[in-house]
Amino acid sequence: MTRQIATKRPLKIGISCYPSVGGSGVIASTLGRQLAERGHEVHFIAYEKPFRYTDGAPRTFFHQVKINDYGLFKYPDYTLPLSVKMSEVSSEHSLDILHVHYAVPHATAAILARCMLPPHLQPRIVTTLHGTDTTLLGRDPGYGPAIHHALMQSDAVTTVSSFLKAESHSVLGFDGPMEVIYNFFEPSPPRNDRAKTRADLGIADDEIMILHSSNLRTVKRIDHLLQSVARIQPHDAYKLVLLAGGPFEPYRDQAQRLGIMDRIIIKENVLEIEEYLQAADIALYTSETESFCLSILEAMFFGCPSVATRVGGIPEVVEDGKTGLLAPFADIDALGAALQRLVEDKDLRERYGEAARAAAHERFSAASIIPQYERLYGNLLVADGIKREREQDHKCLKYQ
Repeated sequence: MTRQIATKRPLKIGISCYPSVGGSGVIASTLGRQLAERGHEVHFIAYEKPFRYTDGAPRTFFHQVKINDYGLFKYPDYTLPLSVKMSEVSSEHSLDILHVHYAVPHATAAILARCMLPPHLQPRIVTTLHGTDTTLLGRDPGYGPAIHHALMQSDAVTTVSSFLKAESHSVLGFDGPMEVIYNFFEPSPPRNDRAKTRADLGIADDEIMILHSSNLRTVKRIDHLLQSVARIQPHDAYKLVLLAGGPFEPYRDQAQRLGIMDRIIIKENVLEIEEYLQAADIALYTSETESFCLSILEAMFFGCPSVATRVGGIPEVVEDGKTGLLAPFADIDALGAALQRLVEDKDLRERYGEAARAAAHERFSAASIIPQYERLYGNLLVADGIKREREQDHKCLKYQ
């Protein structure tokens, strides 16, 4: 008879992600912090401390991957050093789970790390797809087969939206099980109140603060964002605040040609975003594609409605006409009209904002999302324990 496998004990979890500014790194570091607060032991494994990683947090540890630039290689290799570090950490700390965010190169490295370990030290591998690993790299013949293999070898695969799940089936040809676990946000109390933040930014009481937060990559279509904002009338009705995780310089000439540079405020590499979120009136996202758009969710928690393109997973986050307004991609007229409508109608902004806040707390809070990951981890360990016991029973029967 198979004994009951305990799953309520604290787990030892390794997390690997890209540490730079971006949704996947933010989710990975926040997930780790939340898991540690719930009593689990979390080990981050990456070449740098992840964006929003908290030094000195209880039960949270960072293991740096050192990358050697050997003259033999034309380009420095990261996958192999990462896999070795994953193997070392798994062995030294008896990890139960390796949770990797982004298939390339993290899932491949995790699978290689597992192969380096004896069976009793092999952690279960959970791979979370965040977007570009499917929608961009998955279409590249130089990456697609490797990503497909990594997913097939993972013990569990999750995606951050139903859209991304469907794309992963279609683009990667992956027909294995995938669980949709949405992104989440757990805001910290703002350091300053709304009035002080707006005053520090130089935004008057009668000006609308439009907020955009991203790494400003090409897919975010900052060119469309600037064109949309330029249509707002009157010209001095707003200020656009960009929380920029990348350089704005490539867009400066366009902003000057549109005559809106004097309406733009740029804040680079902001770690504590809450004070800006609670000061904003409208969030604006004009992306070409998004698997989820964490930045929209962050704004929702502070009662800020969004104007966004109806692409990818965004309609799973924003309910058009209730928590914000959606427009077709690249339809600058529609985006500008949606912005103008919210700029002019304070009652509508507030109604959408309150609905956005309620939806965020109900569907996308840490309290509702983290237990889904804990259940996933627990189910993997239960299944693994039963499998190991059956294998042991089989061996015993074989030699009786």
